[in-house]
Amino acid sequence: MANVLIVDDETAFTGGMGQVLRHLGHAVSCAETLADARRHFAARKPDLLLLDLMLPDGSGLELLEEVKDAPPDRIVIVTGHPGVKSFIQGVAGPGVSFLTKPVEAKDIVGLLRSTDDADGDGAPRAEKHYGVLIGESEPMQALYTKVRQVAPMETSVLIQGESGTGKELLAEAIHVASGRKGAYIPVNCGGFSKELLSSELFGHERGSFTGANRRHSGVFERAHGGTLFLDEITEMPLEMQPYFLRVLETNRVLRVGAEEEVPVDVRVIAATNRDPWEAVQAKKLREDLYFRLRVVPFEMPPLRARRDDVRLLAESFLDGLNQQNNTQKRFAPETLERFTAYEWPGNVRELKHAVHHGYVIVDAADGVVLPPERFDAPWNEQASEGLKAGRSIREVEKDLIYMTLEHCKGDKRSAAAMLGVSLKTLYNRLNEYAAEQSQP
Repeated sequence: MANVLIVDDETAFTGGMGQVLRHLGHAVSCAETLADARRHFAARKPDLLLLDLMLPDGSGLELLEEVKDAPPDRIVIVTGHPGVKSFIQGVAGPGVSFLTKPVEAKDIVGLLRSTDDADGDGAPRAEKHYGVLIGESEPMQALYTKVRQVAPMETSVLIQGESGTGKELLAEAIHVASGRKGAYIPVNCGGFSKELLSSELFGHERGSFTGANRRHSGVFERAHGGTLFLDEITEMPLEMQPYFLRVLETNRVLRVGAEEEVPVDVRVIAATNRDPWEAVQAKKLREDLYFRLRVVPFEMPPLRARRDDVRLLAESFLDGLNQQNNTQKRFAPETLERFTAYEWPGNVRELKHAVHHGYVIVDAADGVVLPPERFDAPWNEQASEGLKAGRSIREVEKDLIYMTLEHCKGDKRSAAAMLGVSLKTLYNRLNEYAAEQSQP
């Protein structure tokens, strides 16, 4: 997938086109002025530049002149004047394309497809993204190749990787590449008790237990024709595993309290952050289930093994926050240097929190995200203990919520929007924290 820069002062166009392209897996940055575009170029050269000529502080042709020594792979001038091509093509150069507004998303997607397929001499180029996965390093290229090979098959997949590496994103990428028309359903096996997990997996009939006042379809039925992702598979209660294995072998599910089985067509992808064979030896995972799931094993590389992707990931996370909040914050060069040199024991999840943390600290909508003095207490030592190995995700989340509330001056609606959660979820978290503090 491609890195796209849209330079246009019509926010309706940049917002709508950006949303479509992000949905397709591309990294998108938007600039409304010539000055903003220059800053984006200084941080990172795009693969595709969509450029309006008439900008509030100058002409798009000025930008073309400035980047002519190291231009993007594809430049497209977007204009509302059909006759402009004949007037400026000689100035813009032969490698520049033209599109007249209103521009349809399919036109841009076609340009991106050709940009992704080849570089300037027609040779295949390394992918920077694969659907929801982001990265262009050698470990990720090998992963993309394996996804392409395995996705069309009906076999089960077992993903192993450290916490925070993106195992669920890999599962989703396999589902999308498989072409299966059904839903992608993720379930965390460690998040349910034995009784609830049985109902969640297999469903139940009305009256099958206290509180079962209606029939409930389990995730196998809801994922019919699609993919079921089971995270933390080694946390599934041992007594539940024979029933799960039977569904895998028969492609039929028996709801709790039912007498007849229901046929299902589901591709199962399981994941664990621990060594699954050690879980077998520790009697946490049945050996027959292990071999049934491990038809095709995947290993999600830790972030320290793909350092070349750190900058790409960080910029993608910051682009997303800017788009959500209509800001134009950017990294200081030394921030990205510090990010690249750090080990990231919490992997991509830790990097995402660090970017979000730094974004919140910067007050101005077009401010610069500066590097932390220390990574075991990044950005503001007094405000937070920071991101460091050994801290729980809950502790880090709590710090981030309180810091965001402080940044928003107590405005919970604004804080919820900035955090990307519903207002109800934010209130629930705050109530939980208040209850914890009131305990003796």
